[in-house]
Amino acid sequence: METPPDPVSCPHYDVLVIGAGAAGLVAAAEGASRGRRSLLLEKNKRPGVKILMSGGTRCNLTHATDKWGIIKAYGEQGNFLHSALAALSPSELVQLFEDEGVATKVEETGKIFPVSNKAADVLAALVRRLEKSGAEISLNEPMLGCSRVDDKFLVSTSARSLTCDSLLITVGGKSYPGSGTTGDGYAWAAAWGHTIVPPRPALVPITTDASWVKSLTGLTIPDVQVCVTQSNLQSTITNLKSLASARGSFLFTHFGLSGPVILDVSRAVTAHPHPRELALVCDFLPGTKTPELEEQLQQEAAAEGKKQVVGLLSRYIPRRLAEELLALCGLDPELRGAELPKGGRSRLVAAIKQSNIPISGTRGFEKAEVTAGGVSLNEVDSRTMQSKLVPGLYFAGEILDLDGPIGGYNFQAAFSTGVLAGQHV
Repeated sequence: METPPDPVSCPHYDVLVIGAGAAGLVAAAEGASRGRRSLLLEKNKRPGVKILMSGGTRCNLTHATDKWGIIKAYGEQGNFLHSALAALSPSELVQLFEDEGVATKVEETGKIFPVSNKAADVLAALVRRLEKSGAEISLNEPMLGCSRVDDKFLVSTSARSLTCDSLLITVGGKSYPGSGTTGDGYAWAAAWGHTIVPPRPALVPITTDASWVKSLTGLTIPDVQVCVTQSNLQSTITNLKSLASARGSFLFTHFGLSGPVILDVSRAVTAHPHPRELALVCDFLPGTKTPELEEQLQQEAAAEGKKQVVGLLSRYIPRRLAEELLALCGLDPELRGAELPKGGRSRLVAAIKQSNIPISGTRGFEKAEVTAGGVSLNEVDSRTMQSKLVPGLYFAGEILDLDGPIGGYNFQAAFSTGVLAGQHV
């Protein structure tokens, strides 16, 4: 039987930060800049693997808004972020990167990216900042376990045993497990008595069995209104209960649906016990009201009777989509305007404004950008990020039960909670 390590003989740090992602990198730097002897442990061979993958390798840093815009975007969870955003607001986050030589830009959607479009530049800036702070970093060294010894933490890693006064867990959630975020922190937090809100994928593509959807693979529509509802093919959008809705860019894929608007409503799908009972109601022309579209289509069909209906529809929606909707409505693809019956026109308008796509599920944690669920916010002091149950234990970043919409909100929360924790460890 192995003799347990003697805490007195172990290397001691004021602060140990576990996980070199967005929250961990800024937290360790913040702690070290206060004169705290800080060590950042990372199980991967390099830091910030998920940062490098994010935003299509461009890294959407934050959103062009103020702290109130971030708080509102988080809904019920938003109140938890007041102190964190006071410690690091969106404008201060942008300034942090500008000070490290990373110029930023605001895109039309409000997303803020590095001008270079390179997530590698973002990570390099964070690592530079860490090095300048005096914090140490050890890569390829996962934490295996931890216990309390008197008023210290005794941490065992793959290589050694360490002690610390303050322990900060920033290992992320379960999304993109290929980047190393495999949910390790939940078991540690639970062992210390913390409640874990069941983790589930968020900002994740949605799957469907509808073959017509998959036949449109690769087609992007910039502006679509979507609504997740209980599946009921006989009902109209007006009398279906909406579980989530959003408007934005929409992408047909080989497995179903993706794009920002789909990712934004996906948490309603993963929260449902039976996703196959759900449907996605899609308005492919949200800027035009139903009566207005029906009238326009009637006038154009009468004025251009020899023109194929698919050509008339192509003025409003992509031709490939028009062809599929004609087929779904049981109409001949060669049908001309003059031959379009009133019932057929109504079915086409309904298909454009209220297409009902059955949902089969999502692509899971493997393809999720963030994790919903995690360490219960009720058990973490939002003013310091310290556990309310275990003195000296802190949490920051995605391990917390915090998940925001697409657009840089989740990185902002990670950076802000990381900085706040770093100010108090």
